[in-house]
Amino acid sequence: MSSLRVSYQTIEFGDVDIHLRTLRDKQEFLDADGLAEKLGISSAQWSLFGVVWPSSEVLAHLMFDFAIKGKRILEIGCGIGLTSLILNQREADITATDYHPEVEGFLKHNAALNDGAAIPFVRTGWADKLSELGEFDLILGSDLLYEDEHADLLSHFIDQHAKPDCEVILVDPGRGRHAQFSKMMVKLGYTHSQSKPVETNYLIDKFKGQILRYNRYLNAT
Repeated sequence: MSSLRVSYQTIEFGDVDIHLRTLRDKQEFLDADGLAEKLGISSAQWSLFGVVWPSSEVLAHLMFDFAIKGKRILEIGCGIGLTSLILNQREADITATDYHPEVEGFLKHNAALNDGAAIPFVRTGWADKLSELGEFDLILGSDLLYEDEHADLLSHFIDQHAKPDCEVILVDPGRGRHAQFSKMMVKLGYTHSQSKPVETNYLIDKFKGQILRYNRYLNAT
């Protein structure tokens, strides 16, 4: 019987260690029940959830000392869930989502691996019309804009789950689609700014992407 080959690694955040079980590499594939295929996830895309990407490391490091008190937080397209795991260690009110059917199992295992509480997870797609997620103060994501249609789908998904006063932070590696996404967010009433991460010496290669920030304050006086 075939099975997935996995790896274990530890990523350091100051004096905090996050332990991860990931796929061994991007060649791994196991869709015995055809669940991913039914969801439109090809064999070439299947493994992408299960490895640590540079953008996710940038976002997780940003969240290591980010102000989170009193905020309900959503991570979209969490993949292996590094950002959710570091926030979980900080006892944040974090909920994770992804479209891939294997994500929930890995996230549950990794939360336990780090002696953390179970992280609420909802498997959902950005085109889903109904969701039980509710609304959030802070919405996060990394490396999400990798198809042309994602600018429209993601912006409306975020807006559906944003509180009237909401901050959105995405880390984009520079795939060339964030300008269209930013236009959509501005149309939805958010301000927009972008910047380079201050420090990325924890990455192997130079990070060429941006931290994208969007804010909306409908309740501001």
